[in-house]
Amino acid sequence: MKFLNKSPKAYHDLNFLNSPQARDIRILTEYKEPLERFRVQKIFNTVVFFGSARTLPRKTALKNLKEVKTKIKNAGKISTILKRELKNAETNLMMSKYYEETVELAQMMTEWAMGLGKPHKYVVCSGGGPGIMEAANKGAMKAKGLSIGLNISLPFEQYPNPYITPDLNFEFHYFFMRKFWFAYPAKALVIMPGGFGTLDELMEILTLVQTKKLRKKITVVIYGKEFWDKIINMEMLAELNVISPEDLKLFKFVNTPKEAFDYLTKELTKNYVNKVRR
Repeated sequence: MKFLNKSPKAYHDLNFLNSPQARDIRILTEYKEPLERFRVQKIFNTVVFFGSARTLPRKTALKNLKEVKTKIKNAGKISTILKRELKNAETNLMMSKYYEETVELAQMMTEWAMGLGKPHKYVVCSGGGPGIMEAANKGAMKAKGLSIGLNISLPFEQYPNPYITPDLNFEFHYFFMRKFWFAYPAKALVIMPGGFGTLDELMEILTLVQTKKLRKKITVVIYGKEFWDKIINMEMLAELNVISPEDLKLFKFVNTPKEAFDYLTKELTKNYVNKVRR
């Protein structure tokens, strides 16, 4: 009797696993696989940094500005296009301070956490890409600590930055699973200047805290009041009764790495460090 070739087991069938019918399985893997990696690495607490992927390091921003000025000099006059390039380069240089200050703060937080006596107790976590995300992972690496990158596949490819701890480099397809892993182990949140994504992540966390869907204590700092006051008027939301005045206590504006560090470590110590059984 002639037998048919064996069919692949369902969990080896990539056509099935990548089909719409297996979406629930793919979603589950984006929960279970990070859970296991965090368990192996003994990571249960994170300090999450959000911010723009477009923010440049100061050195790069200076180089770009110099190149634009050279183009203008060689052209002998400044065209509309060169005016726009000059303005963009000057803005990028101004915004680059947030990259450098993110590096500094992430390094300070990592050194503080590693000094608690329980290695990797509060691990820096970012979205894994460039800009502010890269700066956060870079700061943790400078402190010789672990750092997490929760990357996501996008139409315009976002590649993991080189400062993520390799074993903690994640790639997500589903935004909501990525957001879950930002929120679930987080004990503190640092919101650096950013765009749509940063606003989305900030408002989602604030909504979860406001509605007590996040029952744990989570410290939220919004970095750079000068920037954020131009983007959103939090006080006006309370004044117009669309949020409660009490909701303004869910976060704190900070303006320097030291101010952020002092507040974060004070709150983390009060809410968690002093409550851990030794």
